[in-house]
Amino acid sequence: MAKSDAMRAAAFAAVLLAGSCAGPDDGRVLVADPDINHPIVVEPTSRALDLSFSPGDAGLMPEDSARFDEFASSYLARGTGTISVSVPNGPGAQQAIEYFGERLAAAGVPRSRIMVGTRNAPGGTVELAYVGYVAHTDPCGNWPEDAADNFENQPMANFGCSVQHNIAAQVEDPRDLAAPRALGATDATRRSAVIGTYQKGAPTAATKTADQSVAVSDVK
Repeated sequence: MAKSDAMRAAAFAAVLLAGSCAGPDDGRVLVADPDINHPIVVEPTSRALDLSFSPGDAGLMPEDSARFDEFASSYLARGTGTISVSVPNGPGAQQAIEYFGERLAAAGVPRSRIMVGTRNAPGGTVELAYVGYVAHTDPCGNWPEDAADNFENQPMANFGCSVQHNIAAQVEDPRDLAAPRALGATDATRRSAVIGTYQKGAPTAATKTADQSVAVSDVK
């Protein structure tokens, strides 16, 4: 065999070997970005709480009182729209409405977001409800291929899934993952003081107290 023919044969063999290592195209598109492979979905969900209420000074039992406080705190942290209070129709309906309305207001819920009403269920429980948001992603544990047989060096299908689950579980308000919060009210007094100080050419930074000073240790 001529030298040129031998070289062409060797090059052809190398092309065949490279093709065999590439593996078939299964249509799976993965990138090294957990946000794309395991996106976090934010969805509204309805939350409700049923409580037994006794008219008069009895009010709520200690266990139900704790559940109420937790429910109100959850609404303030994750709720949207109004929180509804539905009491059984009957002689004590007005008293129950006033009790839960005032208690929600005392917990920090704006009165404009408290919606009260009655329903035809004499002797029933008081129902509180609101719409909140939850964040979740697809289940983890998807290992369709052997990590030791990944000749293309692509990210594994399960890559980053646990991190996405942790973010969805730990975020305080799932709505923050969908859109940024609106800016809060500014401190007009502080703003005027800083602008006035700046116009005078003086430092605008707040003065630190002795308790806020930090010293670097010389210990090596």
